[in-house]
Amino acid sequence: MTSAPGIEPAVDDWRLVGLDIDGTFANFDGTISSAVIEVVERVRMCRTHVVLATGRSIIATLPIAHELGIRRGWAVCSNGAVTVRLNPGTPGGYDIAAVRTFDPRVALEVVRKELPDALVAVEDLGVGFRVAREFPMNELSGRQRIVDYEQLWNEPATRVIVRAPGVDVSHFDAVVQAMGLQDVTYSIGYTAWLDLTGPGVSKGSALEELRVHLDVNAAHTVAVGDGANDLDMLRWAARSAAMGNAPEAVKAVAGQVLGLVEDDALVPLLEELADPARLAVL
Repeated sequence: MTSAPGIEPAVDDWRLVGLDIDGTFANFDGTISSAVIEVVERVRMCRTHVVLATGRSIIATLPIAHELGIRRGWAVCSNGAVTVRLNPGTPGGYDIAAVRTFDPRVALEVVRKELPDALVAVEDLGVGFRVAREFPMNELSGRQRIVDYEQLWNEPATRVIVRAPGVDVSHFDAVVQAMGLQDVTYSIGYTAWLDLTGPGVSKGSALEELRVHLDVNAAHTVAVGDGANDLDMLRWAARSAAMGNAPEAVKAVAGQVLGLVEDDALVPLLEELADPARLAVL
């Protein structure tokens, strides 16, 4: 996705807002308040691209977009590995705009050696996941297809998930650091959960490609998140905010820290963006 040569983004035109989902506006039980839904709609009416930027797969992102009333627009899925254009006129309700893959073999061989009891899943784009052993119910969206471990790396992957049930997160972090994984980008979640994507692939890199494609001025970008996989996105945005429930390392890179997701702390920031009298905020 690239802009035509010589075209400069308009200084006072559209904005781009990248929003993480879970822990940012969706509560940990998956619910989204009516206040969030209402203000997102008003922001979208103010010449703003509201882009869901999430670790979720396509099929786990679409229901959230629809709940927010977003049936046309863009979404960054799988931690930046997949960008889709929402389009209710196409089968499934979306078109794939960009896919960023990597060869997962070396990383998976390291994981098998260092974390032999870990659960491993490789994203099966638009369908679900290929797994060596089945993950617990509700941890993955879509179909889980059980294959031999070696079959997990027989084709390029958008994302690999490693789950180590029962392992303390700090110990898991130390083990992953000691692996010295090369040629991948990784982030560790609240639990012993590791996401692997290709080199340099993140929510931030995908949003930057989209920003250029949409001719949005870099000064007119906003991002809000709460997890380690949001770090690059927060660094990318001209205005960034971390949720109050985010780890300290995430709060440290954000321009501001909001309250808790369960208190709908994102809403006041979105209210600013939805207020025509305050458009000069960016």
